[in-house]
Amino acid sequence: MANSTRSDASQTLKLPSDFLYGFATAAYQIEGSPTAVKRTPSIWDTFTHPDPQSGVKHIKDGSSGDVSTDSFNRWKEDIALLKSYGANAYRFSLSWSRIIDFSAANKAEDGSDPVNEEGIKYYREFIEELVSSGITPCVTLYHWDLPQALHDRYGGWLNKKIVQYYVHYAKVCFNAFGDLVKHWITHNEPWCVSVLGYGNGVFAPGRSSNRAKSPEGNSSTEPWIVGHHLILSHAYAVKYFRANIVPVHGGSIGITLDSGFYMPYDDKPENVRATQRAFDSRLGWFADPIYKGYYPASLKEMLGDRLPEFTAEEIGVVRGSSDFFGVNTYTSNLVQEGGTDELNGKVKTSFTRPDGTQLGTQAHVAWLQIYPPGFRGLLNYLWKNYSKPIYVTENGFAAKSDIILSLPEVIHDVDRVEYFRGYTEALSQAVNHDGVPVKSYFAWSLLDNFEWADGYTTRFGVTYVDYATQRRYPKDSAYFLKSVSHSFRRPGSSFAWRGKLFLCLLTPA
Repeated sequence: MANSTRSDASQTLKLPSDFLYGFATAAYQIEGSPTAVKRTPSIWDTFTHPDPQSGVKHIKDGSSGDVSTDSFNRWKEDIALLKSYGANAYRFSLSWSRIIDFSAANKAEDGSDPVNEEGIKYYREFIEELVSSGITPCVTLYHWDLPQALHDRYGGWLNKKIVQYYVHYAKVCFNAFGDLVKHWITHNEPWCVSVLGYGNGVFAPGRSSNRAKSPEGNSSTEPWIVGHHLILSHAYAVKYFRANIVPVHGGSIGITLDSGFYMPYDDKPENVRATQRAFDSRLGWFADPIYKGYYPASLKEMLGDRLPEFTAEEIGVVRGSSDFFGVNTYTSNLVQEGGTDELNGKVKTSFTRPDGTQLGTQAHVAWLQIYPPGFRGLLNYLWKNYSKPIYVTENGFAAKSDIILSLPEVIHDVDRVEYFRGYTEALSQAVNHDGVPVKSYFAWSLLDNFEWADGYTTRFGVTYVDYATQRRYPKDSAYFLKSVSHSFRRPGSSFAWRGKLFLCLLTPA
């Protein structure tokens, strides 16, 4: 081991004793086995298998999640990876159409479909193995894979009936796993569901006003309706959880929203105002009703009567319906006035400063650059504006090397290590120097996987997956984060990574 020391990484980091550290995935992105244990199709199964006669290609490489990382069958191998990486928690999602049997003829009086006991058994075995391995399960109920049956019957999230069927599904999960699972997330990134699925048409179900993408849809109205119903479904699931599960099993529940950090391009008043509007349109759209009880004023001004309204009874359920602030965050943007897209708050965003320089290292994907100060800034923004403990539920980087290089060189993901080093140090500064109560950090992702519209052309994993053989190869970023995880749990510890000694003095709260 070299004797060099990174003085900039030496810090006293106060973390709660129950701090959750680990990795995140989503069911459709990793499971595969689309019909196993009586699972029926989701909208992503349909979206990734368009009619060959249509000429439509929704996914960049024409792929699907039919196999992906085969984690439905290889979950014990995935748990072994989690243990080897030092994780004490794992955030994953359940497949709604594996939990509820949409093929059954018998339905309840309210139209609810019966429980699929085979699916319950499968997930319970998986969760029990996590717990016995010392890994805290953090369950996301909905990570975009709406059952196709509900889309066909009711129009999915466009119909308010979806709220009762989502709550039915949530109740089943709470009662089946509540004795083991103490951390619940209702929805992952409702902005993406609403905007990318019903506005831009690039995610399932692919609805848009753009007829080149979709034969039907209205981008000026549907995203706001969908977002409204997502908020209601979240709130009524939480209401049931607090009334019926917490008294018996305890636990916490909330929602995960996504946002970058927005900064004015310069100090012009119009760009400062545009920056707040960017936050309102991406984050406040969902956060303000849930934590404050109303939609942002800028959203109301922009949309008028196209923005749905809550009844008095509904807002009473919605307001305060999250125990924490869950956030997925990847990057930062400079903001200027002058955009035309309502779904982006009518602002212009970029990574280019007025002097022509970039915020940071460019990822494989166009929307992501490395800028750790923005992570610290966002954590402070959330704490200042919403006053809830923060769970960082996704944070990660798509390195160019993942695509350019092949084995064995590809495991040396230098840019991803740079990203995680900067972002974990920014987290330390937010917690230790700024007093922001951060309760978790989940890296995206445990594995390379099916990256939605990008298919397999983009990789975010700390584990390289050879899709032809399904072999898993830990990348350097996995070892770096393992070093960080050791520091999280051992007061006064020093930790090593690849020949450099990093000193990190810890005082658990």
